[in-house]
Amino acid sequence: MHILAPRGRLPRGIRLLIVARAVNRLGAFSLSFLTVLISTDFGVSAATAGLVSAGFGLATVPSRLLGGHLADRLGRRRTILLGLIGCAVAQLGIAAAGSLAVVAVFAVLLGLAFELFEPPSQAMIADGVPAADRARAYSLLNAALAAAGMGAGLIAASVGRWDLRWLFVVDALTCLACAVIIAVVVPADGPRPGRATTAASSSAWRDPALLAMLGCGTLLALVYMVIMILLPLALPDYGLQAADAGILFTVSALTIIAGQPLLRLRPVAALPPAEGMAVGAAFMATGLAGYALAHALPALAVATVMWSVGDLLIMGRAYAVVADLAPPEARGRYLAVYGTSWGFATVAAPIAGTQLLERLGAEGLWACLAGACLLFAAASMSVKRLISRPSTAP
Repeated sequence: MHILAPRGRLPRGIRLLIVARAVNRLGAFSLSFLTVLISTDFGVSAATAGLVSAGFGLATVPSRLLGGHLADRLGRRRTILLGLIGCAVAQLGIAAAGSLAVVAVFAVLLGLAFELFEPPSQAMIADGVPAADRARAYSLLNAALAAAGMGAGLIAASVGRWDLRWLFVVDALTCLACAVIIAVVVPADGPRPGRATTAASSSAWRDPALLAMLGCGTLLALVYMVIMILLPLALPDYGLQAADAGILFTVSALTIIAGQPLLRLRPVAALPPAEGMAVGAAFMATGLAGYALAHALPALAVATVMWSVGDLLIMGRAYAVVADLAPPEARGRYLAVYGTSWGFATVAAPIAGTQLLERLGAEGLWACLAGACLLFAAASMSVKRLISRPSTAP
């Protein structure tokens, strides 16, 4: 008896799209240093520098929605290229800026371009991959970005010691390299549907199944962003260094990469979407409960593997569910609406996470996040009927 589910080979264009996005992620480290660059080069307070960074963050929310709209109207490839080139121009503008006002303008422009290419990239996968293989394809994209993220940290550590402005130059170059790969290997956009199409003219915001996924996705994104932001702050409570968070994040990335074959195990591949996400949430809850109980770095690493396996089981399924819910003509907008969950979570996570850490300590913070994962599992099962409607894929 075969324990692995049969799998089809992903189309060449999709594999090259994933490679191109990984190349782009290799340079996606500059934003972590935006606040530092502003405060050191222009001699302003951290609060002022933070306001500029907040301007970037707020601009990413309409950027993703615009990316979804353009993906369905202008075309997938054109929108990806527009976003990548826009990011490169804005990053070069930040690198060359001679005043705080110029940096602020380019930071907002970067935010407006930053998410343009996410919805069309995700929609392109849905267009080119059969419904049965979409969860695996989205998970592979997630793994490729995780692998590139590890390389990005090494590049940042070397280039950043020289001059922070060069981080933005390197980031811009990776955007342009990604754009070249997309332009060369991805087929040109075909004609887009007209406005008279019923499915295309319907509003994604009125689809109850999509709104149910948005609610679940926002809760999951909030948990994930609190981990990313608060883990370095929480480790000193255990007598560890904040920098040890880098080790744990590397363990997480390696788990997501090495765990890809897990998705092909028949018992895992056969799980329906709601049940699969609920099982993943249980793994995440277990790992985060482990954070609350474990105080040594090796034990924290084991807990990291647990919650990362949960992430592996959830992330690809969630995007596959949204892609299946969407009419083919509106996939970009559906995926963009779902993607706003990350924008909402990015705003809420620093506030909610720091309040929990201050009031409850590290153990209380992780216990609350474990509870939130269990709530996500229950929410996933509660919307099972909505998200299990037949796929609209051709």
